[in-house]
Amino acid sequence: MNKQEKNKVIDDLVVRIKENKNFFLVDTSTLTGIKVNNFRRDCFGKEVEMTVVKNTLLQKALEKVANPDFTPIYDTLVGNTAIMFCTKQANSPAKVIKKFRAENSKPTLKAAFIEDSVYIGDNQLDFLDALKSKDELIGDIIGLLQSPAKNVISALMSSSHKLSGIVKTLSEREEK
Repeated sequence: MNKQEKNKVIDDLVVRIKENKNFFLVDTSTLTGIKVNNFRRDCFGKEVEMTVVKNTLLQKALEKVANPDFTPIYDTLVGNTAIMFCTKQANSPAKVIKKFRAENSKPTLKAAFIEDSVYIGDNQLDFLDALKSKDELIGDIIGLLQSPAKNVISALMSSSHKLSGIVKTLSEREEK
């Protein structure tokens, strides 16, 4: 690969990193070609794009992106590295990795960058898998906001039935 090709790869990575606020770095070494292709297929099904990258080119691309600071990720750039970009849900790559690892020992998570936060190490995979998407969080907040109003309306409705029942009972007593 000559210098122009390397610069093109770096520039492409810079654009992709700026466009995607979420990406995962994984180690796919020791996976056979068939298993890597199966993993790619799983990624494609969840709208996650995976590409193998050279560590030096990835580090240069990360250095070119001025904000945020990717310095903690640099130490993980050793050995075989694949980068997983997700456009919709931040936890999609984590779900794909966990599902694939149910039958395989790899891929292992090296690092993840999600919305200005860096997560280092495979021990973060369970936490990243449990992250809720923006839509799920909005749904939870709306549910919490609606809950008190529903309780008040329910209490008023039930008490009005009780009140009318008491009035009816009292009116029937007076007639006797």
